[in-house]
Amino acid sequence: MTGEVVEAAAHTVITREEIRGVEFDWFARDEAGHVAQFLAAGDDTVPSAALASEELLEALHVFIDTLPEGEPVNAPAGGFDAHLAGPQQRGAFVYDAVPGEAGLYRLAASPIKPLTVNTLPERLQAYLDTLKLKTLLGTPRLKIGPQGEAEIA
Repeated sequence: MTGEVVEAAAHTVITREEIRGVEFDWFARDEAGHVAQFLAAGDDTVPSAALASEELLEALHVFIDTLPEGEPVNAPAGGFDAHLAGPQQRGAFVYDAVPGEAGLYRLAASPIKPLTVNTLPERLQAYLDTLKLKTLLGTPRLKIGPQGEAEIA
C-alpha cells in the first residue's frame, strides 16, 4: 500500500444519559463463548464496552434477529418472560434487569443449544470479546458492573 490512508470505521459512542430510563438491550459472552442479550430496562449500569459502538451493537442485533428460530420458547418463569424469548429461540441466553437493583439481571430465557461467538462474523466476535463476562451464562441471577465485572448474585 503506497501512500494510501486506511481509515478505521467510525463508531458512535452511546452515553449513559441516552440509555437512562429507556429500554436498552446489550450483549455479552461468557468464557465458554456463549452469547446473551441483556435487557437493561432503563438501568444505565451496563458495561462501558457495551456503549462503545452503536454501529456494532446494531449489527449484532440484526445478525441475531435474522437467525432462524430453531428452538421452542424456554422461559423458566413462563408468562411475561415468554415474550422475551425471541433471542433465546435463536440460541442466545436472555437476561432481564431486576427493577430497582442496579446491575442485577435475572435469567428470563435459556437456550437448549447456545449460540457461540465463533458462529458470528469476525468483527462481531471482536466486539463481544470486549464484553466477555468472567462467569458462565445460564446462571439464574447475575450482577454486572459498569466495567464488565460480573458475579453470581
